Amino acid sequence: MEYYCGIDLGTSSVKVMLLGADGTVVGTASAGYDIKKNTPWEAEQDMEYLWQQTRQSITALLGKYPGTGKLIRGISFSGQMHGMVAVDKNGRPVRDAVIWADQRSRDAIDHIWDAVSEEEWKKTTLNTPCTGFLISSLLWMREHEPNLYGETAKVMLPKDYIRFRMCGEIATDVTDASSTGIFDVEKRQWAWELIGKLGLKREMFPFCGESYEQAGCVSSSCSRETGIAEGTPLFLGGGDSMMQLAGNGIIRPGILSCNIGTASQVACALDRPVCDTKFRTNTFCHTGSGLWEIQGSSLTGGVALKWLRDNMLHMSDFGEMTDLAGTAPAGSDGLLFLPYLSGERCPYNDPKARGIYFGMSLYHSREHLIRSTMEGVIFGLKESLEIFNGMGIRFDKVIASGGGARGQLFREIQADVFEAEIHTAGEAEQACVGAAMTAAVGCGSFSSYEEACGALLHPGTEVTVPDKERIKIYRECFARFQELYQRNKTLFS
Repeated sequence: MEYYCGIDLGTSSVKVMLLGADGTVVGTASAGYDIKKNTPWEAEQDMEYLWQQTRQSITALLGKYPGTGKLIRGISFSGQMHGMVAVDKNGRPVRDAVIWADQRSRDAIDHIWDAVSEEEWKKTTLNTPCTGFLISSLLWMREHEPNLYGETAKVMLPKDYIRFRMCGEIATDVTDASSTGIFDVEKRQWAWELIGKLGLKREMFPFCGESYEQAGCVSSSCSRETGIAEGTPLFLGGGDSMMQLAGNGIIRPGILSCNIGTASQVACALDRPVCDTKFRTNTFCHTGSGLWEIQGSSLTGGVALKWLRDNMLHMSDFGEMTDLAGTAPAGSDGLLFLPYLSGERCPYNDPKARGIYFGMSLYHSREHLIRSTMEGVIFGLKESLEIFNGMGIRFDKVIASGGGARGQLFREIQADVFEAEIHTAGEAEQACVGAAMTAAVGCGSFSSYEEACGALLHPGTEVTVPDKERIKIYRECFARFQELYQRNKTLFS
């Protein structure tokens, strides 16, 4: 059998998948890593370490299935979005990657408006610049680290560096590039005019193509390090949000994805590039020409539970936590969690926003803290859903994905808060599936993503139905939740 390989470089781990030509997931391997946070505002990662973790994961996976390294037809990628990897003329990083959760570039964003009007910017990019976006971090580096900026020959997204280490070619794709904040989303190309007005060097920005386009081949050195055959085609791939959509078969309007990973998003496909008039959501390019996606992104998702587990409760695992949370009632007996542990993006583009547990009393215990944290993450996504509804974006189905889809309690809370049936995905690692499927399209095994989805995807069968009584409780809780930020935002400053 022939295989396709999908590599998903997430924020907390890298996952590698072998997908058979019949859509069977042959096997996966993964390795974890952390975010460097020397101050509350920083979020960086060592790309050399992430490459070594990726290399080891590939080696471990192929070691489980001897001989498969020579049978891989193509490899493609999914990756954490927005972050900046700056490399010198030899392709060596000039500093650690500044990733999506970094909050240091607020002042740099303010300086954008000295060169470009907000109207022109938003008309071109269909987005408002946010801290953690590549363009914001690049401008911050130019101002605060001019020597490192001077050494920078190219900038790319995190997953692009992994592919570069495998083939020696620097490139990116339209889905990930559109999340940098300096991209013409409608024309699907770098926003060259804005780049010029900001005084940035055009040559810093690499070739950009569609997700299924080939970006090089596995080099001899990579072959020796990983066991993949030299010359195996590598394809551009995409941002993890878009690859996750593709892995769920969301390549046309009408289906909503609710993804809870380290961060969390609700997203759906569009057949034209539309955006929220208040620019609270993000509109990016989707896989395949003629497709876009709109997403409401929260900077907090499963990381809130990890923080609670490791820093506060010192519990052993997430299973134990969710079992305990299940003993607390819906609404957590009045305890509300505002999930802005790293600032927030949607609906409030506010890097200074912070988390709050509100309504705490002597009655509350661990189970309330855990459940209210889960509920707060879903309430944050509900705010994005309200924006979608106001824009007239409709969907017939909601698919839960990411780590949050694996637990029944998280799916129940989603169903009750969204007041919608929640469907499970067919495979646990949808972004890996989307990346592998992109390789299959790139190889010419399928003429389109539609054809590939029909042949390779196996939809999930489990459905979680909302409960009428819990819906009433959550409607009241959500109304109180919406007041929390508004009543506290001046204090965050």
